[in-house]
Amino acid sequence: MGAETEELITAESELSELLGSPHARVLAKERQRLDVLDRDWLAQSPFCLVATSAADGTCDVSPKGDPPGFTLVLDDQTIALPERPGNRRADGFRNILSNPHVGLIYLIPGRGDTLRINGRARLVKNASFFDQMVVQGHRPAAALVVAIEQVFFHCSKAFLRSSLWDSDTWRPTAVASRAEISHRLERPEESLADLQEYYGPRYADGLYRQP
Repeated sequence: MGAETEELITAESELSELLGSPHARVLAKERQRLDVLDRDWLAQSPFCLVATSAADGTCDVSPKGDPPGFTLVLDDQTIALPERPGNRRADGFRNILSNPHVGLIYLIPGRGDTLRINGRARLVKNASFFDQMVVQGHRPAAALVVAIEQVFFHCSKAFLRSSLWDSDTWRPTAVASRAEISHRLERPEESLADLQEYYGPRYADGLYRQP
């Protein structure tokens, strides 16, 4: 289907007419401070997604994961996330240097609802609270500190529609393996066998070592 068949939405009034207006309770659920229930959620969440955008509009969504409670609550309006060894692209961090606005979604496995936090971020290369972020002997080289502007819980409809947590729907081998993807698109000069070894069971051994 070509672009000539598209009917674009170009105004907020069109969007409201198409989707309707949110209920007052949906708008009212936004808060500016963490409640004890938000703190409980952060203490149990092992995974979140961090969305950023550079000043020029370049976007990034970065997954962050660690043992449950990896996000440190500094106070009712401030949280901190440790940076662990990765591929060193730091796309989201580069975005934050020019545009501090961030959006985070916190997940708990098996739960369809999510905790949403929006705010302004800063990058910190050292602080006393880094000592509370040590995992397997790894003290983070940096942390993302977020000043909270909005916090609220989001419903589970997307998870229910997708059956995300229903293991009967999981098909992890329906697409190419990570080794096959890497061989075709990223590291064609290396053998598939070597990449399968690299991404095999021992891959987890280097989670807290700088690559």
